[in-house]
Amino acid sequence: MRLSGSITALATPFDATGALDRAAWKRLVEWQLAAGTQGLVVAGSTGEAATLEDDEYEWLVRSAVELAGGRVPVLAGTGLSATSKTIAATQRLAQLGADIALVVVPAYVRPTQAGLIAHYRAVADAGGLPVLLYNVPGRTGTDMLPETVAELAKHPRIVGIKEAHSGAERMQALLALQSETFAVLSGDDPTAARAMLAGADGVISVVSNLVPGAFRKLCDLARNGQADAAHDWDARLQPLHVFCGIEPNPIPVKAVLSRQGLGHGLRLPLTTLAQAHDAQADDATRLAADLETSCRARAA
Repeated sequence: MRLSGSITALATPFDATGALDRAAWKRLVEWQLAAGTQGLVVAGSTGEAATLEDDEYEWLVRSAVELAGGRVPVLAGTGLSATSKTIAATQRLAQLGADIALVVVPAYVRPTQAGLIAHYRAVADAGGLPVLLYNVPGRTGTDMLPETVAELAKHPRIVGIKEAHSGAERMQALLALQSETFAVLSGDDPTAARAMLAGADGVISVVSNLVPGAFRKLCDLARNGQADAAHDWDARLQPLHVFCGIEPNPIPVKAVLSRQGLGHGLRLPLTTLAQAHDAQADDATRLAADLETSCRARAA
């Protein structure tokens, strides 16, 4: 299964009491699928994975697998700071029916590049699922370098990378490793169009929670090499990119999802968006609605 196109890193809706909002989750997933999202990521950092109980994690993955019905791949986060725990989490994910394990660079422990190679090879060997590498230095404290990725890309169960480093040179270095068995995905919404126009296979997006149809359109334009149209459409999305970076992810995106009727709030230590940003959240909600309406009108 080769990953490509518009893939959403799903937020996890909670209700007003802080419990998992299962009805809102199903509506979110169904909306994504109807709008053309080409993959679903469950329990990543956007999904507040660190705050989920084991039974909640299992229900979210099983539900996504059931709702997707094989139409799109379901990925789920299994990356933990210890290799043994990451392997166990990946094995559990395999039992839940997901297609791919999204494995972030181990946070806090700051392994060497040799340690990263050993870590990922061990997970790919024993986890029971294809592995998508995930490099996000701002969250983990460690940057997985392209030469490390080149070694890992040789492993038959390592199927690609989500790269959240925003530099154009980094993306170019990774694109040299791209193949039929190794996908290169952007993990940075503001530079995703540039990455795909350069040849990246797609994007794992936060903003597509709010505008799944608009992000599918962006991916189609960019991946088809329609540079002018992709730049124009991306310019319309830029205010959402800016807003979603105004506080740590997923605080801003959940503020808009709440306004869209999909969940309430976050779990500590994350708190809801500061009131000083309420007007910007309202503007982002209106823009998201306008963009999705535009996509539906053109499709009709």
